[in-house]
Formats: sequence, structure tokens, C-alpha cells
Amino acid sequence: MKIAFSRRAFLTSAAAMCLPGASLSAPPAVSLRPRARADAATVAPAAAKPARTAASLVQTARLSGQTGAAVADAATGKMRDTVNAATALPPASVLKAITALYALDALGAAHRFETRLLATGPLEGDTLKGDLILAGGGDPTMDTDALADLARRLAATGVKRITGRFLVWGGALPYQRQIDPDQPDHVGYNPAISGLALNYNRVHFEWRRQGQGWGVAMDARSDSLRPAVRSARVAIVNRALPIYTYADRDGVENWTVANAALGKGGSRWLPVRRPDLYAAEVFRVLARDRGVTLPAEVRSDTAPQGRTLAARVSDPLPVILRDMLKFSTNLTAEMVGLAASRARTGKLPASLTASGAEMARWSATTLGLSGHSFADHSGLSDASRITADGMVRALLTPAAQSALPALLKPVALRDAKGQVAQAHPLKAVAKTGTLNFASGLAGYITTPTGTRLAFAVFSVDATARARIKPEDRESAPGAAPWNGRAKRLQQALIEAWGSAG
Repeated sequence: MKIAFSRRAFLTSAAAMCLPGASLSAPPAVSLRPRARADAATVAPAAAKPARTAASLVQTARLSGQTGAAVADAATGKMRDTVNAATALPPASVLKAITALYALDALGAAHRFETRLLATGPLEGDTLKGDLILAGGGDPTMDTDALADLARRLAATGVKRITGRFLVWGGALPYQRQIDPDQPDHVGYNPAISGLALNYNRVHFEWRRQGQGWGVAMDARSDSLRPAVRSARVAIVNRALPIYTYADRDGVENWTVANAALGKGGSRWLPVRRPDLYAAEVFRVLARDRGVTLPAEVRSDTAPQGRTLAARVSDPLPVILRDMLKFSTNLTAEMVGLAASRARTGKLPASLTASGAEMARWSATTLGLSGHSFADHSGLSDASRITADGMVRALLTPAAQSALPALLKPVALRDAKGQVAQAHPLKAVAKTGTLNFASGLAGYITTPTGTRLAFAVFSVDATARARIKPEDRESAPGAAPWNGRAKRLQQALIEAWGSAG
């Protein structure tokens, strides 16, 4: 059965899962309460309107926790306004803007990731006399349609069977079971990492009520395909909590789901913890549909050697980074960040933490950052720290001003009714960042006179974050209203800075 599922919808769902506790829409920028009417007989002369500074706006916002903010003239580098700008706070997904600059510097704008099919022996008739190797090259954007195209390319060579093994290699990047171990097991924005990825390392779980039970399916769906997956399975059990459990047994990723949480039906993407074998299984199914019979996949821990039979090349790096910043895909950030560290050092990073530290060293020497630390490349971990002043100085560098304005997403400024103000005199492009009780925004403002400003705003309530129970980390009570207030403060700052000229 063909399932209509657009790439935009696919990426949008991926991005939504990157933002636990995110507000779905920004509330009005100003209060909707009616203003009190003054007695006409006692109205005093209007006083001069005080300048709205970052300090005064932060104080008025009454946002619990800490906020650091800074803005500077992009042409002169002169800092215009700051508040707590030297306080290092979690950047959340704003860190992806630094990762984009890091990847462009280390890999180059012309870089493309390549996924290859290699043969260790000759092709005799329709039989490959040797092993076939599916070798990942660190492409974070590989989806089922792209993998199907690779299967088509293999079939076009005339291969129908092999005498050796079907090997899969994901060693182009270090394996990590999940991006952040403090996140719940079941959230799709926190998958495993390896050099071979598929569908952002997520498997689609769908359930439908059938009589007194449920029918379930696990597949690797795309725009046009829906190959079933056997390397991950799910069982529905009679309980209320926990909603999900996970165990890796006998080479299969086993999920259980509480029936009390299912209702009549639905679906969601679950993370994959063995992405190389997941991709290989899906490829084997797709190859079979093209008339190519392959044995069960076997993981290879050694760098592949052999003749290239077929290859799939990704989009250029700037296209990948633009989507990463637009949809805030954590896996893309981690994979391109790891690839950048490997290119810079000439060796495979020991871990995601080590690669984050390498990016922090690069940021200090190239972007002039100080007082910062990076635990990853996506900002999913709240262990990363950066100051508003440091972020603005990074945005002021020639490399950032040359690359980021075209990659960052436009900020939707809203009117007093909470609607997007299409004719707003200010224009801004920025990267947002949202965790539970942590919110960030950094980028560029263009004023009506054409002046460009670089800005950064970071807010966090560390006390509220510390109180979150493990089972509430996907959507913590009180986090959405807090993040909504943080976003209103961000718009107020943008408008105050932009209106100052």
C-alpha cells in the first residue's frame, strides 16, 4: 500500500521531536488587557518614553531563572546593549549554528557524503563471487527512497545473487547508543549515531484498534515505500506506566508499550539503537524487490576494501546545513559535527563528548569564543555552555556573516493578536533553541534603515529543570508556559533593539 508522506512532513515531524516542551505558537508580544482609561480632567503631560533596554525588558518579563542577552552592530562590531552577557548558559539548539560554521570550515561547502556498495570479488554472469558491502560515509540525510535508489543502481549492474556475505559498515563515525543519555529511551530526537544512518535513525511504529486488541506495524516508510522491519518489534502490554520500555535481545530491538496510553490508534517514530543493521535490513528488502537476493546482513568492524558497484551521493553540505537549521534535526548536527572533527584531526573522534570538546577548541581559536564548553553538536545536552556575548562575537566574524544569513530561518514576528506580522518593519533570521525550561535565540536583525545587528538571548531555569522527573522529560509540567514567556521576551528584545536604529 502506498502511503502519502511528504519530505516536508517527514522533516517537520523530526524537528518537532527535537524540541521537548516547545511552545507550538508564540503568544502575543504585548498584553491583550485593555488599558485603563484616564480621567480627562486630571491627565498629566505625557512623559518621555523611557528607552527599552535589555535589562529593563528582562526585569519586566519576570521570567524565572537566568537570562543573558547581547546585541551588536554587525558592521562595526560595537556592542549596543547587554544584560548578564558574560553568564554561560545552555544554548540548546542554538548550538547548531556553531556546528554549521564548524562543518563548513572543516569539510568545505563543496563536501558531499557518499554511501557505497562495494564488491570483494568479480561479477560472473548475474552472480557476484565474493562479499557485498554496504558502506556508510556519514550521510545524515539517507532515507528509504534514497536507499531504494541505491538498490536500483545495484540491480542495474546485473547482480542477482552473491556467493559471499552481505556486510554492513558504519565505522566512518563513532558509534554512540544515543545522543544524550539523560533523555527518555523512546524519544525519536535522541537516536543512536553511526556512520550509516537511515530515516534519522528512527523506525515508524503504528497501531490501530482491532477488536479487543491492537494491530501494530514497524516499518521504514518514506514518500512512496513502506518496507516492514523485523530488527525492531513492539509488544503492547496491559499496564499504565511506564508507557515505553526498551531492551536489545537476540539481535532485535524490543519495545513494549502500555495499552492505557494508546487510545484507538496512532503512530510515532521510535529511535533506532543499531542503525547500521537497520539500514542493511531495509536495503536487503529493497534489493529483493529489484530481483537481487542477499543473505542476512553481518556487521563489519573493519574499513571496507573492494570495487565500487554503486554509490549514492548526498546534497552539498550547505543544503544539508540549511535543513538542519530549519528543522533542528539533532542527528544531522551530531553527524556533521563528528565528520568535521574527523576531518580536522585526521582521526576518528573517541566519542561525541570528545568531538564537542574539539569544536569548542576550534571555536576559541577561530570565532574568538571564551568561557564556553560543548558536550555535543546539537545542543540536546544541557551540559553545553555559551555566553550571549560570546555568541554575538561569533556571529560577528566574517565567516559567520558570510554563511549564516542564507542558512538561518526567518523569525516570525507577531502582532498584538498573536498573528504573524507579514509587514513587520523588522526582519530577522535566527536559530532557535528549546529544552524544558531553557530557551535560546541568536542571529541577525535587519532594521528599516538597513542596519544589520547580531544578537543572542539565552534563558534557563536550572532549578525547574532539576525538578523534572525522568518520566516527564519529554513534556515537563510547566515547561511550555515558561518557554512561551521566554519567546515573548525574545521578541520584545528584537523589537527594542531593532527600533533603536
